[in-house]
Amino acid sequence: MAVKIRLKRMGAKKTPFYRLVVADSRAPRDGRFIEEIGYYNPTSQPAEVKIDEDRALKWLKNGAQPSDTVRNLLSKAGVMKKFHESKLQK
Repeated sequence: MAVKIRLKRMGAKKTPFYRLVVADSRAPRDGRFIEEIGYYNPTSQPAEVKIDEDRALKWLKNGAQPSDTVRNLLSKAGVMKKFHESKLQK
């Protein structure tokens, strides 16, 4: 089973709000997911991002592939740096 970390769109029309979820790659964008690990609100100024770093690192270490947008959000939050450092320590 290919697992991805991606965004699930929520919110009303023209006011998007996203949840960062871990889901099977075959599941629809806003459909079934395994776990919710954070959220992203692009409409607030500045954009609000909250990520559970421990859960995100656990899924990355288990082979979950982040989407391009999620990879950027994880990089800005410092999660990708921690993930790469943990790979180098092995």
